[in-house]
Amino acid sequence: MATLAKRLPSNVPGEFFVDSTCIDCGTCRQVAPEAFAEGRDASYVYRQPEDEAAAKRAAMALVACPVAAIGTEKKRDVAAARAAFPEPIADGVYYCGWAAESSFGARSYLLVRSRGNILVDSPRYAAPLVEAIEALGGVRWMFLTHRDDVADHRKFRERFGCERILHRDDVVAGTREVEIKLEGDAPVPFDDEVLFIPVPGHTPGSTCLLYRERFLFSGDHAWSDAAGERVVASHRVCWYDWDLQTASMTRLLDHRFEWLLPGHGLRCRLPPERMHEEVERCVGRMKRVRATAR
Repeated sequence: MATLAKRLPSNVPGEFFVDSTCIDCGTCRQVAPEAFAEGRDASYVYRQPEDEAAAKRAAMALVACPVAAIGTEKKRDVAAARAAFPEPIADGVYYCGWAAESSFGARSYLLVRSRGNILVDSPRYAAPLVEAIEALGGVRWMFLTHRDDVADHRKFRERFGCERILHRDDVVAGTREVEIKLEGDAPVPFDDEVLFIPVPGHTPGSTCLLYRERFLFSGDHAWSDAAGERVVASHRVCWYDWDLQTASMTRLLDHRFEWLLPGHGLRCRLPPERMHEEVERCVGRMKRVRATAR
């Protein structure tokens, strides 16, 4: 639990605060951007909630935080915040909250479908979340975008009997037993709603999931800027090959989508034509970074 003794001085006075155990994963800034902002090495409360709706969002950030770095000066009932996850985004797509420290606070998502639900990356295995997922139909498949964000995948497998999907190039000791291993760089149709798009670069086997040609689950391949207006990627957090990641971003231009839902970084929604333009601009910036690096 967050402690007042470790409260960061950057927090504004008031009920909610972030303490020094924050790992700067950005979860709170996604959940409650009206309260939390990015500092030098940690998030902080820049504005205290002014009404109950804002207080609930801040409490949801408290629940979702992977390291319990968010606290309140007085004990607060967060039952409603717990019950808010998985949070609906649009058309049967949910944000799970309950981020896991072992995945550095990566976002995970649930696709609720009549033909079988898909959990995209692994959230923390927390009883309130697991029970809520069960009420929504459980998990038929768990898609892992890459090797970093697998968190509690074994526990979800044990609970729901889901088949896990991961690109073979990202299989490591902890995911050796994954049931379905994707191969190669070509897109892999799963059914008429789901397409797996390998995007090597951040890691050798990074893969996106495109759902209904509307939602792109991008792992750590790409995300949105703070304004929700630009598609971005970062050489600083490319763990494998920037040239490959740039080429992979170029291949996304072959696909149509309006939602960008990352593991790390902020999500955004843009008209498909605008999203295509922003991906193209991102490719241009990535090429300039590559040229500078050389």
